[in-house]
Amino acid sequence: LARAGNPHIVLVMADDQGYGETGYYKHPVLKTPNLDAMAASGLRFDRFYAGAPVCSPTRASVLTGRANDRTGVESHGYALRLQEKTLAGALRAAGYATGHFGKWHLDGIRGPGVPILADDPHGPGRFGFDRWLSVTNFFDLDPVMSRGGAFEEFRGDSSEIIVGEALEFIREQAAAGKPSFTVIWFGSPHSPFRASEADCEGFPSLPPASQQHYGELVAMDRSLGALRVGLREIGIAGQTLLWFNSDNGGLPKIEPGTVGSLRGFKGSLYEGGLRVPAIVEWPDEIEPRITEFPACTMDIFPTIAEIVDLPAEASLSVQDGISLRGLFAGEIGKRPKPIPFRHVGRSALIDN
Repeated sequence: LARAGNPHIVLVMADDQGYGETGYYKHPVLKTPNLDAMAASGLRFDRFYAGAPVCSPTRASVLTGRANDRTGVESHGYALRLQEKTLAGALRAAGYATGHFGKWHLDGIRGPGVPILADDPHGPGRFGFDRWLSVTNFFDLDPVMSRGGAFEEFRGDSSEIIVGEALEFIREQAAAGKPSFTVIWFGSPHSPFRASEADCEGFPSLPPASQQHYGELVAMDRSLGALRVGLREIGIAGQTLLWFNSDNGGLPKIEPGTVGSLRGFKGSLYEGGLRVPAIVEWPDEIEPRITEFPACTMDIFPTIAEIVDLPAEASLSVQDGISLRGLFAGEIGKRPKPIPFRHVGRSALIDN
């Protein structure tokens, strides 16, 4: 089984979940018991930032460790440059099995999510993933997805579907004694909102769109619980680095609110558009605590690179993120360089 140095790695990302949309931040109507449990047993980031205020650029920043404008992904629906070196490719070269499950949105296709063609030049397979069950953009109930290019119809909530598929992949690799890198990118709670009636029952006084929005988050939280239970059942929870965050800030017009007390929403360079919930759980290596250290999605690649001891040539020479490996053991002082953001002609920096 994997140990510190080559742990199993699972990156999970919500789609449009705002900073205020967790139980542990005391949302007035939404309960997230599984996220709350993860936060209580891991490293909870209270100042964690998406790479950009919309989704495709943040996804590019996760896979490259670079600010989105360096990668060609200027906004949503822009394709990741083919010359980018990705975390999936680096880990595959280091002996990891790599899998992507869920939303991709790095192939330049806009509009509702559709299955990805096998020969898509900007699909997950091109950027280092051995296995993938993916769609181009958002998806919800009863999705049609692409398994390596073969289209399949599914029944049920999309979050639970992709977590179930990801656990099968992880279980297979663990049984073979091989470390795995698994990316689970939810389609929830992106609009148009479609949740089951049962998941909307807790919000009877809210407008229909808000009921559906929070219903999607109820199902997503439940799937996170299934993921954590599954890792324990496989017997690898202690040796698995599980990293959760959202891809951008929350949405406007959702009652009673998505960003807590922050200013702005998705699409804005104010904190409400960039600051997101984030947790890293790694039981064998991280003691539970809360940090105010300013961190971001660009930090994911360099952090994992240090943990796995990836060679310098595994990434492009310029990365905007930093390794947070030392932060897992205790506070590390000031951030050594600011976090850059750029979105459709606007830019900003966060510096401690």
